[in-house]
Amino acid sequence: MGTENPGRPNFPMRPPPGPFASAPPTMTPISSSRPTPPSAPPTMTPFSSDGPRPPTRFSDQSVPPPPVTSVPPAGGPYQQFPTSPFPSTAQARHIRAPPQGQPPFQPRASQVSASSVSFPPQSQVPPVPMGSSPQSVNFSPSGVNVPQPPAGSLFSGPRPNIQPTFSPPDSSYSATKSTFQPPFPGYPSKKPAVSQAPSPFPAQQGSFMPLPPASSSPFSSQQGSYAPPPPVAASLGYQSRGQMQHPSSAPPIGGFQSLTEDFSSLSLASLPGSIDPGCDHRTLPRPLDGDVEPSSFTEMYPMNCNPRYLRLTTSGIPSSQSLASRWHLTLGAVVCPLAEDPEGEEVPVINYISTGIIRCRRCLTYVNPYVTFTDAGRKWRCNICALLNDVPGDYFANLDATGRRIDLDRRPELLKGSVEFVAPTDYMNRPPMPPLYFFLIDVSISAVRSGMIGVSTSSKEVDYFPSRIAIWAGCGLKHVYESSLAQPQMMVVSDLDDIFVPLPDDLLVNLSESRNVVETFLDSLPSMFQDNVDVESAFGPAVKAAFMVMSQLGGKLLIFQNTLPSLGVGRLKLRGDDLRAYGTDKEHLLRLPEGSFYKQMAADLTKYQIGVNVYAFSDKYTDIASLGTLAKYTGGQVYYYPNFQSSIHGEKLRHELARDLTRETAWEAVMRIRCGKGIRCTSYHGNFMLRSTDLLALPTVDCDKAYAVQLSLEETLLTTQTVYFQAVLLYPLSGYTTSCGERRIRVHTAAAPVVTDLGEMYRQADTGAIFSLFCRLAIEKTLTNKLEDARNSLQLRIVKALREYRNLYAVQHRLGSRMVYPDSLKFLCSYGLALSKSVPLKGGYADAQLDERCAAGFTMMALPVKRLLKLLYPSLIRIDEYLLKSSAQTDDFKNIMKRLPLVAESLDSRGLYIYDDGFRFVIWFGRMLSNDIAKNLLGADFAAELSKVILSEHDNEMSRRLMRILKKLRESDPSYYQLPYLVRQGEQPKEGLLLLVNLLEDQMGGTSGYVDWIMQIHRQVQQNT
Repeated sequence: MGTENPGRPNFPMRPPPGPFASAPPTMTPISSSRPTPPSAPPTMTPFSSDGPRPPTRFSDQSVPPPPVTSVPPAGGPYQQFPTSPFPSTAQARHIRAPPQGQPPFQPRASQVSASSVSFPPQSQVPPVPMGSSPQSVNFSPSGVNVPQPPAGSLFSGPRPNIQPTFSPPDSSYSATKSTFQPPFPGYPSKKPAVSQAPSPFPAQQGSFMPLPPASSSPFSSQQGSYAPPPPVAASLGYQSRGQMQHPSSAPPIGGFQSLTEDFSSLSLASLPGSIDPGCDHRTLPRPLDGDVEPSSFTEMYPMNCNPRYLRLTTSGIPSSQSLASRWHLTLGAVVCPLAEDPEGEEVPVINYISTGIIRCRRCLTYVNPYVTFTDAGRKWRCNICALLNDVPGDYFANLDATGRRIDLDRRPELLKGSVEFVAPTDYMNRPPMPPLYFFLIDVSISAVRSGMIGVSTSSKEVDYFPSRIAIWAGCGLKHVYESSLAQPQMMVVSDLDDIFVPLPDDLLVNLSESRNVVETFLDSLPSMFQDNVDVESAFGPAVKAAFMVMSQLGGKLLIFQNTLPSLGVGRLKLRGDDLRAYGTDKEHLLRLPEGSFYKQMAADLTKYQIGVNVYAFSDKYTDIASLGTLAKYTGGQVYYYPNFQSSIHGEKLRHELARDLTRETAWEAVMRIRCGKGIRCTSYHGNFMLRSTDLLALPTVDCDKAYAVQLSLEETLLTTQTVYFQAVLLYPLSGYTTSCGERRIRVHTAAAPVVTDLGEMYRQADTGAIFSLFCRLAIEKTLTNKLEDARNSLQLRIVKALREYRNLYAVQHRLGSRMVYPDSLKFLCSYGLALSKSVPLKGGYADAQLDERCAAGFTMMALPVKRLLKLLYPSLIRIDEYLLKSSAQTDDFKNIMKRLPLVAESLDSRGLYIYDDGFRFVIWFGRMLSNDIAKNLLGADFAAELSKVILSEHDNEMSRRLMRILKKLRESDPSYYQLPYLVRQGEQPKEGLLLLVNLLEDQMGGTSGYVDWIMQIHRQVQQNT
């Protein structure tokens, strides 16, 4: 009745051992002189599926079952398995000698003062080796002392549905969050004192015995009553900081203590015969704190650039190709070269007037904090290719006794990982051009009716316009353009296949000279076409005409399109409703541009330094897959406004257009990423045109764009201890109004250690960078395969990674039915589920319109890490309690706004919630929400259908407080404007489309919920483990 498999035959019981059970006689104790080669005992097969199983405590029916009210371990179903770094007196006689070449173990200062910690004598049971560390032959010095595992920690984990002593978490899940925090490495978790008599019977796998107190025995109860092998600390695989100092940069001095073997696990066992999955959804790890930038090597490499500029998928670079092949999470990096500066920091600008820019003469690496100076300061060694370069006379400085330059404090390029150099004239193909914006506006009947023309051409936006602009409005054969003449000109272009530009010299307008003319034209444009009934669109010829005007100067082309192109070159077919293609091998063709016109046009635009941003407005199919190609290959982006109505969406368009015109933008830019010896970039992902094998052409690039790159090993890094990366962006300095004729070189440099331990690669993983790269790879896969294939590929990567990590500990620990992962990847499954349910990948034809799917794909390909993760796992916060608090209690905004799991259980019918994915707000009114709150926020429309209500500020404190909340949320990320959508509980289908379908942890429309996804991943991980 207590066995894990009730159908198995009951074996005779062995005599009950005492509380001090000795180890099986077949185990070989550790020798005091040298380590004994590991040998697996053939008699111990507790997890074999075909061999004999260990005897079970409650196999005899005559023995009464134990009480159900067992005392659970303090860790709950989510436990840590650290290794204690303190050797006992008995263990000191069995210390395993460190491998040759490694320094002896030096305890930290915090460990020396811990002598008051008492350990039970271990002379009765000798230490038992269970084999060498599976991940590396190099043992870390901190793992040679064979420590005891924490008392009372069972590897089989408690059953959550049979332990009534658990206190249920509150609705805000604050209690859940604490269970995810790992203990300090090497310190056993504190267990609660349990006033219970010790039992002479050891705990068995599958039994319901209460745990013995920590004081009852010096040995913790173990699964199946077998003493587990002592965990061996994983080796970092690289040397201490004291052995990799650079005289010019002077990193901190001190030995780097290796990490203990510390992994996290999640109990997924279910009761025999129960349909319950055995996993409490409240204990699952969730990214409720959003993106957390990596900081594990900040102390070791303090001169690295800020992670918002460059992030690696793992801070541990594999030393060999065989090790890299076992890292299934893609080795790569994410670069956001113009990211907004961290608060209180600015990228220093350096102007080498006399010396010129200091670069390596072989690999052209820019001087950075990790170069070393030798020969009394007359030479410097490149950290990328190790070439010894001469120091120019004007840059020379003597070295002090420690090898540091005496002028180091006055050289920001030798202290900071991010700098900007002023480029000399030989870095320019031509002098920087003043910014030119060309507005190409669709004025077909659908555009007029939606009100898009009036919003996009409002004279209020003139203050944001650059110094030189051109405006071209067209639909069928009619084209109107703004010129430098006294009034706008209109004419009919009859030959759409051989387009020409009338009066090309007068098309560009200097805003300072013709501001009144521009404002008059913009105000008159909506009325000029208010009676237009033309449904056609000559989009292709209009783009060619804009290209002819801009080809001499470059700039940015802003396209406002509302209709499917149907005339002239570039005309498109209505192919979005072809249901027969879905689920077949031709499905991906719908997500590719039709014909070659748009890709060839994008190549021509890039050649002449013209970037394109596409603003698409339509309630019908407009083939975003083709139109977005112009933005993809020119460094631009796609803005999509489905079912656009100026009264509803006008504010969003105005803010995002103003952001587009005013944000920091680099023109005519190129970017290159250099890697240390033995590492190379294999592929690039994002919105750009690849000019050569490693040079990215970016006609425009701004602070909202990020690019991903995959890395690979060219050779084994046997002697290399550190690998360096340098991302360089060359661009002209110009604002949205003027150009100062100066080019800048922005340089971001980062260092990462080389490791020989696979476990260390996983421990230093960066989930944000991993999924930023995963997202781009998955979206690109949808362009050549079915959606299902892209989702399966993503899931397979996650399964392989978790299986590989589980294999590292399968020999050392009795893991049973537990999911094992490093703490750095505790959100791997949650983000994996979120990505598979995102708009570009989810479902099939009925789950997302083709234009919506393609537009989301173009957007996600360019998003920085932080904004992408927020889109994948949005915020859900409850605000009704906040709105009801007194003014004195509403000062601390951050403490009150707590993110909730994306599950329907988080929604209370008496509450008011905000769903924020960075692109929109969904404000959910519970059915039982107080009428006073609804009246204060909605006014007289509080009882109306919310789909017809537009949120506005009312004359009361509660309404003003809500508007301040929305304003603060928008200010935290100004790249997009979140428009509020109101929905009341039970209002279908709006509630389902806006909110319920985005509660990604719930089962919806045949898709898996979070618990089912975890169980499915775990089952696949256990196969062939």
